[in-house]
Amino acid sequence: MEGSRVASVGWGLFRDIIRPPMAESLAQIELDPASGVFEVDEDRRPKLEQPPPVRLVSIEDCQLWAPAGLERLLDEFYTGLLDFQRQDPEPDESGHELIYRAENFRLRIQVLERPLPREDFRPLAVAVPSLNDLARRLAEAKIEYERQLGLVPGEDNLLFNDPAGNPVTVGEYRLAI
Repeated sequence: MEGSRVASVGWGLFRDIIRPPMAESLAQIELDPASGVFEVDEDRRPKLEQPPPVRLVSIEDCQLWAPAGLERLLDEFYTGLLDFQRQDPEPDESGHELIYRAENFRLRIQVLERPLPREDFRPLAVAVPSLNDLARRLAEAKIEYERQLGLVPGEDNLLFNDPAGNPVTVGEYRLAI
């Protein structure tokens, strides 16, 4: 008996914490009727364009070389197939250069009459939202590629060359939840 009496006394002490008295008064608030129709003004803030849906797996801008005469093919490849955005070079830069913008960095392709000899064959690493969609587009464009399976499920890559012969590896990025 004594234990139940302590419990009832204890419940009375914490009654306001469980159901605060302010909750009852909030339910009784009345709103004034609207005086007219609400019209939304045009948003005058500057519009930001969406970034391209492709990322470079890098810590800074990437630099590649290509022989002259392949500019149109490179545009079709990087803007049409991989969804980069073409960016105009800055006026003070010397030489002919193609610049493609990804979400995080830029890909800079130096166009040369005689390409430089390669010191290594490290591929350009790119991440796209859907690897299967890219594989379908590569097959439609009749571009040969090789699917490289990762050690863990979901870490597959596609390996292929751009029109200038530069090796490219493409993986899929996923949003962390």
